[in-house]
Amino acid sequence: MRDPIPERIAQLEREVALRDRQLEAVAQLAGQLSSVTMLAETIQEALVTSLRLVDADAGSIILLDPEKEKLVFRYVIGDAAESLTGMEIDVDQGIAGAVFHAGKTRISEDMAKEQDHDRELGERIHYTTQNMVTVPLKRYGSECIGVMQVLNTTDGHFDDNDVATLDILGAQVASAIDSARLQEEARLAQVVKFIGDISHDVKNMITPVQTSAETLVFIGEDVFTQFDEILAAAECPESCKQQISDTIGELRDLMPEMVDLMLDGSAAVQQRMAEISAAVKGIVSEPHFEMADIVEASQRAVGLLAHSADKAGISVTVEPVGQIPEFPMDKKQIYNAVYNLVFNAMDACDEGASITVRILAQPDGEFPDGGYCQVDCVDTGSGMPEHVREKLFTPHAVSTKPMGTGLGTQIIKNVVDAHDGAIWVESEDGVGTTISFKIALDREISASSQGQSPTA
Repeated sequence: MRDPIPERIAQLEREVALRDRQLEAVAQLAGQLSSVTMLAETIQEALVTSLRLVDADAGSIILLDPEKEKLVFRYVIGDAAESLTGMEIDVDQGIAGAVFHAGKTRISEDMAKEQDHDRELGERIHYTTQNMVTVPLKRYGSECIGVMQVLNTTDGHFDDNDVATLDILGAQVASAIDSARLQEEARLAQVVKFIGDISHDVKNMITPVQTSAETLVFIGEDVFTQFDEILAAAECPESCKQQISDTIGELRDLMPEMVDLMLDGSAAVQQRMAEISAAVKGIVSEPHFEMADIVEASQRAVGLLAHSADKAGISVTVEPVGQIPEFPMDKKQIYNAVYNLVFNAMDACDEGASITVRILAQPDGEFPDGGYCQVDCVDTGSGMPEHVREKLFTPHAVSTKPMGTGLGTQIIKNVVDAHDGAIWVESEDGVGTTISFKIALDREISASSQGQSPTA
C-alpha cells in the first residue's frame, strides 16, 4: 500500500508553488500599474504584463461602452492589432460576449470546437486563433466591465497555473482600470471647474465690449442724423458740404462693419470657451443635422481668420472641387472643425506659406468608399514630427505651440466622430501637412429640420 503522506506533501508543494506564482504575478502587475494613472496607459500596461506572465504572444482588452451598449477592443497586441483596435462588437457576440455575460473564465483549447467562436471576424482580419483564455474583468462582487483575451501561448497549451494566474489578474486589471477611471474623472472635474471659472471671467470681460458696441450703434445713428440736419442747414458752398460729407462718410460706412466685428469676435470668444470646455470633457454637444452648404460654412470659418493670416503673410483659400451638394450636417460643428484646422495650420506656417481648404464630393457609392464629402486642409508649413503625428487625434495629443493644449485637434476629432466620419493626417518635415476628413452625404434628419435654410 502506498504511503499517502508523501503524495499529500507533494500535492501541497504544488499548491504552494502555484500560490507563489499567483502572488508573484499579482505583485508584478501591481508594481507595473502603481505608477500608471492614465486609463489608456493602464489598459496597455495590464495587457502587456499579463501576456508576459503566461508566455502568450497575442491578446486583447475589450471593454464595455455603456452608451453604445457595445464591447470595444480598447487595446490589442499581436498581428491583428491594427485591424481590431477600436472595433465594436455586440455584447452577446462571440466568446467575448458569452464570458462578459456569464462572468466566468473560459478556456478554449481547440477553437474548431467552439460553437460561438466568431470565425467570420477571424477571417475578416486574417488572423487564426489556436487557443485562448477569456477572462472577465470584474472586481470581486462587482459587475463585469469587459473581458481580457489571451491567445496562442507559445507552448500550445494553457495549463492550470496559467488559467489560475489569469483569473487573479483579471480582478487586478479591473481594479486598476476602475482606479484609473476615477482618477481621470477627478482630474477632469478639476479642469472643468477651472475652465468654468475662466469662462465666467471671460464673459465678465466681454460684456462691456458687447454693450459698448451696441450702444455705439444707437449713438452713431443719432449723431449721423443730427449731422445730416446741421449740414443741410449750413450756409456754405456745396463743394464744402460735399467735402465734409465725404469725410464723415468714411466713418459712417466703416462703423457698422467695425461694430459687427466687435460683436462677432465677442461671440466667437464665448463660443470658443464653450468648445474648449466640451473638448476637455471629451465630448461635443449632440449634433443637429440639417441640409447645409459645407463650402459656405468653410468660407465663413476662413473669413474669420483672414485678417490674422494677412498680417502673418499667409495665403488662405477655400477651393471647392467640382459640384458640392448640400447635405445633412451640423453646420456649426463643421464650421468649428474647419476653423480649428486652419487655425492650427497657421501656427505651423511662416510668412509666404499657403493653406488650402480643398472640398470635394463623391456622391456615387456607399460610405466610406463613396457617398462622401471630403475636406483636406493642405498647408506648406514646417510639417509635423512623428511623435506629434502619432498622437494627433488621441486624448494624448501634443501641441507644438509654447502654450498649446492640443484641444483644437480634439475638437476636430469630436466633430468628425459626431458625424460618424473618418479623419487622417499626412505630413513631412519641412514640406507641409495635410489633414483630411470625410463624412457621409446621406443621413436621416429629423422632420423639424426638413426645409430649413442653412443660416449663419
